[in-house]
Amino acid sequence: MTAALTHLGLVFGGVSGEHPVSIRSARTVVSALRRGANAGRYRLSCFYIDPWGHWWPPAVADAVLERGLPARREDLPAAPLRPGFRGFPEGALDVEVWLPVLHGPNGEDGTIQGLFSLMQVPFVGSGVLGSAVGMDKQAMKAAFAAAGLPQVPYACVEASELEEGQEALLNRLEQQLGYPCFIKPANLGSSVGISKATNRAELLAGLREAVRHDPRLVVEQGVNARELECAVLGCRSMQASVLGEICFDADWYDYETKYSEGLSHTVIPAEVPAAISDRARTMAIAACRAVAAEGLARVDFFYGRDSGELWLNEINTLPGFTSQSMYPMLWEASGVPLEDLLHRLVQLAQESRQPDALSAEAA
Repeated sequence: MTAALTHLGLVFGGVSGEHPVSIRSARTVVSALRRGANAGRYRLSCFYIDPWGHWWPPAVADAVLERGLPARREDLPAAPLRPGFRGFPEGALDVEVWLPVLHGPNGEDGTIQGLFSLMQVPFVGSGVLGSAVGMDKQAMKAAFAAAGLPQVPYACVEASELEEGQEALLNRLEQQLGYPCFIKPANLGSSVGISKATNRAELLAGLREAVRHDPRLVVEQGVNARELECAVLGCRSMQASVLGEICFDADWYDYETKYSEGLSHTVIPAEVPAAISDRARTMAIAACRAVAAEGLARVDFFYGRDSGELWLNEINTLPGFTSQSMYPMLWEASGVPLEDLLHRLVQLAQESRQPDALSAEAA
């Protein structure tokens, strides 16, 4: 008798500035799940969350994936007028394991993980705590500092400081960090809303741009460094991949450079001393432990060109799966092809979030 296929629900899109990146990631993941051995393991249903927060069934989701672009209101049949969650579409309640392919707020920050936890359905990736801490750069950096992990000098900023004490804020940042520095919204990824400042005017403009995306900001001291990345896989027992390096000709790794063909390239494995590679891989797992990340994560580092110092930059608990994304490429180079990687992620979700295991934790 043939065993029934596991009903896997892939959800993508979302109310986030990274909505288009989510669609690109989902296209790659869907292709890998519908070919090879995975085609005989899973019954895949795709669900789309539009830019207004409404969930749509597989027919709409598949159309968005085929088109490769976010849906417009006129593309959607009888779209609700009010934004926000309005219930699950047909088929969603039959899903046995959820695979979120979402980036940024409302998908990577613990919100949808909380929904899946309430449903008591296994899901791929970190739980509520790991997702929330890993998403918010202020909380993430505080957790890294508490764990004794090295970071470049940084400062936390609130939008109210920009509104109520602009000159005092600029003076503080210049005194603490100097130039160049980077201004980042605390709760976005893919370099959205990030800018580089080399003088006071650019710093003020960067702060104003960042608060358009998030009232919580992080400003980091600029360093002359190479950008290294490491992929982590596992829950209680974690494995770290080989290191990769992002190389680019632009002044820094901004959104356009990150997602435009030909503007950057990767070197895998990264050409660094073995001691640096070993240290980074150890630090990558320590970073996951510090923020309670599990399942999958990509951990990014700065490697000083002159000093040889290694600094932890950030963690991404739902890394991209586009054709240019480092997470799947790093595991491919480590001997785990994409089809096997996705299968392992689903297995980890099933193993770590079984009802019996949850009951035991609650007891």
